[in-house]
Amino acid sequence: MTGPVLIIDDHAIVAISLALALKAEGLEASRCPVDTLDGVLAEAGRLPAGLALVDLELTDGARGADLVGPLRAQGWQVLVLTGTTDRTKIADAVAAGALGWVSKAAPFAELVKAVLSAARGQSVLAETERAELAELHRRSRAEADLLSRLTARERAVLDRLAEGWRAARIAEESVVSLATVRSQIRSILAKLEVGSQLEAVALARSAPAARR
Repeated sequence: MTGPVLIIDDHAIVAISLALALKAEGLEASRCPVDTLDGVLAEAGRLPAGLALVDLELTDGARGADLVGPLRAQGWQVLVLTGTTDRTKIADAVAAGALGWVSKAAPFAELVKAVLSAARGQSVLAETERAELAELHRRSRAEADLLSRLTARERAVLDRLAEGWRAARIAEESVVSLATVRSQIRSILAKLEVGSQLEAVALARSAPAARR
């Protein structure tokens, strides 16, 4: 691969150490200051496209996965560099076009090796894992779409059910009749296409917080 390696990570020690190691391997590597996502994209746009290493959890709750598509549109290849164990977030990034991912918890030498492989155009993600992540992304999107059908009030009732509240307690808190709450619960089950409160709660708990 021609072009630089741009490290988009707000953890300075990791980013700087990785840049130095990659430079020792003959790559042009630098850390991109992380202020806003727009700022990152502006910085990337000033450079010839190469390989971008993107941390999934950036400053102020910004989602690194949201950078993958725009960086790809600029011509960058993207490798996810992350400390998260949430595979849904990794799946989102891969679905957006990332080559693959490497864990920050891996030994540093393995991390450098993975970046070098990506920079050389070699595969960094097995096809079996790519297929698994694609299916995970599909399921999580489907769950998010179902949850988006709920009104704000229905979502509040579902959140209470997930906390273990009974309908009578929800009615008391909301100053409405028990019949009203039961009607809301029936509407929730219908919209989520499930047959029980337990299934509805399981779906709510499995949905990524960022999409709630």
